Amino acid sequence: MNKAKPFDIPKREVWEAFKSVKANQGAAGVDGQSIQNFETQLAGNLYKLWNRMSSGSYMPPPVRRVEIPKANGGTRPLGIPTVADRIAQEVVRRYLEPLLEPLFHADSYGYRPRRSAIDAVRSARQRCWRYDWIVDIDIKGFFDSIDHELLLKAVRKHTKCSWVLLYIERWLKAPAMLEDGQLVARDTGTPQGGVISPLLANLFLHYAFDLWVGRSFPGVSFERYADDIICHCRSEREALALRRVLERRFVDCRLVLHPEKTKVVYCKDTNRKGGYPICRFDFLGYTF
Repeated sequence: MNKAKPFDIPKREVWEAFKSVKANQGAAGVDGQSIQNFETQLAGNLYKLWNRMSSGSYMPPPVRRVEIPKANGGTRPLGIPTVADRIAQEVVRRYLEPLLEPLFHADSYGYRPRRSAIDAVRSARQRCWRYDWIVDIDIKGFFDSIDHELLLKAVRKHTKCSWVLLYIERWLKAPAMLEDGQLVARDTGTPQGGVISPLLANLFLHYAFDLWVGRSFPGVSFERYADDIICHCRSEREALALRRVLERRFVDCRLVLHPEKTKVVYCKDTNRKGGYPICRFDFLGYTF
């Protein structure tokens, strides 16, 4: 093994990662460097990044934090890494995704190859014809509250690759830079906007929710798009039980169910019986 380069990262992977980042475009990070600007010295910039990643000396810069308006009012924080950091994250994502993808649940749709929000909406629509009750799950500040210790434990379960583990840990710990230049340390969460974040979020909820609901409520089906989750239940009693037990489950996983936004909904389409206070819900931009 080359002592100066303890990690065997092919240069080709850095090049492929750059092509993917360029295709997705995106804003500049804390260094103000755009993709076009990065390209003016492309060979040198990619070599420098490969050199640092291979030697273990790559340290992620802070993530630029911006507030994005939400459709229903309020804002959500988005973390924008630098162009070089997005490429580094893509190198790790390309290594990790083929290991994790075959394990993920058929009803997990978010940020996965050959799956889309429309697939999740189609499945939800068909199941609402068969099941009269749903639990509409909202996790409070999910991307900002993922527990680092539990997440790294899940990653280690699927790879022993030392550079993948090293850089994921560094990305989790990288501070956020606010719009006034202030640096904020992060001890939980993975920034929404990072290249690696959706894969890590899916892995976390694979264990925190997908596998758990299959074991604890085998009759309940669901659609999950990242942290947007709809569960289909056969009765109000089953839906209320699921909501109650799920609250305890999320506490164990160091997550918090949003008390107002998590709802039990009566969604029978025809021949409705009785009057129920909540008979509609929104999922991925569609009202049911």
